[in-house]
Amino acid sequence: MLIKNCRLTDREGLVDILIEDGKITKVEVGIQYDGEVIEAAGKYVLPGMIDVHTHMREPGMTHKETIETGSMACAKGGITTYVDMPNTNPATITVKALEEKRKLSEEKSIVNFGFNFGGSLDNNSAEIKVATEEKNIVATKVFLNISTGKMLIENDEVLGDIFEASDKVMVHAEGMMVQKAIDFAKRYNKKLYLCHISQESELELVREARKDYSEIYVEVTPHHLFLSLDDQTQRLRMKPELKPKADVDAMWKAIEEGMIDTIGTDHAPHTLEEKDANITFGIPGIETAMPLMLDAVNSGRLTLAKLVDMYSAKPAKIFDLAGKGRIEVGYDADIIIVDMEKEYILRNKEIVSRCGWTPFDGKEVKGMVETTIVNGNVVYNANNENKFNKIIGREVKING
Repeated sequence: MLIKNCRLTDREGLVDILIEDGKITKVEVGIQYDGEVIEAAGKYVLPGMIDVHTHMREPGMTHKETIETGSMACAKGGITTYVDMPNTNPATITVKALEEKRKLSEEKSIVNFGFNFGGSLDNNSAEIKVATEEKNIVATKVFLNISTGKMLIENDEVLGDIFEASDKVMVHAEGMMVQKAIDFAKRYNKKLYLCHISQESELELVREARKDYSEIYVEVTPHHLFLSLDDQTQRLRMKPELKPKADVDAMWKAIEEGMIDTIGTDHAPHTLEEKDANITFGIPGIETAMPLMLDAVNSGRLTLAKLVDMYSAKPAKIFDLAGKGRIEVGYDADIIIVDMEKEYILRNKEIVSRCGWTPFDGKEVKGMVETTIVNGNVVYNANNENKFNKIIGREVKING
């Protein structure tokens, strides 16, 4: 496959990209090729987005989302690799559960995928050690604030065992629990990834900790960038909750300063019936994250290069994802073509996620993912009547 007349974020002028056997083999001007050609016509071509914080709900809660529908939503949203969180049913806190989820993903996902393993209050550090050393997991996820099942860890001895058994640790930590996570990461010398940071006070804890410990990484969600406490309704409840506008502004400032490393959606789909019946924490996000962020680029809130760094290159680097996050010779051909001029309205009726809704229904945006290519195969094209090509993705490989 040849993609002609691309615009890239890191060079002037137009180039062509040659893809062979699922890899990028040339990035040059005027490549000659006899096979399939996609004319980019001066549109931006970016490395596929990498979302390391998603809840695909399968197994156990497939009325909300399935691996197939969730991966289709990823493709539409320009995400070529997602990493699933462990709080499914059964939770991914044993190697057996991990292997069962892996088999489902290998059969159903149309984009690439990976897995986060979960820490358990019952102290599953032995299982974590095996998963970390032998089973190609991306990270261990630890909940220090309220969650589901047996995944909230309040015993410091258990928490210490889990940190010690892990390579990289993701945490759900809010408020002063952020400091606790930092303390444990320092104590056990582990790479720490702070999920969905949403308060200026939490950023200050990180700023102070980074003075003598560099392996702390910060994620922000689109909903904490584009919604505030003023927008909260019963449907718009999540953990962490929406924050006052001052905290939203602090998140944008931290992006500008380079303090926030990544974007992760915390895609947590529930049906509207569930949301309306009871307070149910979590909202969908993978399908609308790129439209929102591309619109922010068009509005001058950040550059396209910064967006690519946060939503592709940095996740690949932090989690040592082999062959991901760059458009360079030798890298995997996970690529998206975006139309930065396309203006449209986000609509519930057009959502492909099984939950069937978005918190941003009715929002006007500028900037669309037009084509998504995974491992050298077109899996989504917005301009085709049959938009999805259900070629099966692959599990991401961890370097080292």
